Amino acid sequence: EAELHHIAEIADRLGTTAPISLRVNPDVDPKTHPYISTGLKESKFGVPMNQALRLYAAAQSLTGIMVKGIDIHIGSQITQLAPYLDALDKMFTLIDQLNDQGIVLEHFDIGGGMGIRYEQEPDFPIKALSDALQQKMADRKLEIILEPGRYIVANAGILLTQVLYTKHNESRAFAVVDAAMNDLIRPALYDAVQAVLPVIAQTNPSERFEIVGPICESGDFLAKDCLIDLESGALIALASSGAYGMSMSSNYNTRGRAAEVLVDGAEAQLIRRRETIDDVLAAETNLGTVTSAPTVNISAR
Repeated sequence: EAELHHIAEIADRLGTTAPISLRVNPDVDPKTHPYISTGLKESKFGVPMNQALRLYAAAQSLTGIMVKGIDIHIGSQITQLAPYLDALDKMFTLIDQLNDQGIVLEHFDIGGGMGIRYEQEPDFPIKALSDALQQKMADRKLEIILEPGRYIVANAGILLTQVLYTKHNESRAFAVVDAAMNDLIRPALYDAVQAVLPVIAQTNPSERFEIVGPICESGDFLAKDCLIDLESGALIALASSGAYGMSMSSNYNTRGRAAEVLVDGAEAQLIRRRETIDDVLAAETNLGTVTSAPTVNISAR
């Protein structure tokens, strides 16, 4: 509610009208990793269902604001249709209630979250979702907005990395590669499993490796228990890295971000150069020469 008043104040100050929609939390379990589940009532996201009618009425009464739509986003990497159907039923009921109160919406943004196949997950039933949407829309005059980012780009990208060393201890074998958790955080953050593929095809691999990076913590891994034969210099690809790869990368351990190459058939073009140490340090400021320091008296008790 405070955000509504803040937007209205800014719009009034600028002498304009701000088109807005409210994100509503439908309290639906998307059956996904808890870190990317955003549609349950205990989530920090969205307006609670039991407050939505009141807040829409409040928004309608404010100068500087024009109510345009309603939004949801129940989570990410969702592989089942049922959570979407539950959310749609709740939201269309709310939309009809708003319409009865004279608040006529122009669009309904159903968010994203449609899951993709990283390893053995089922394909998301996108056609069934489309059919259900058309049926539930009935004669409602609404623009439907969809945000299928991961669904479009995740399997269009790979992370290419080279084995620096292999190492064997009493219980397992490690392949230390030149990529790390700063380049692809999803395995360490979400326990995500992404297929590991040798660039040069192998027929009968005989060894299992942990694929790890050179960062100084045990959480720096990219894949576990991979059946693949590796040696220093080998190239491997981590599949399904087109979504939340570069966008979640960092300079942790003073590592520059990787280069990005766009491949179209037989054509390849560098679209983001590899970061240098100068890039990593560029935002740091020079404090200048310290000519004197304050005296600090420390006494032990």
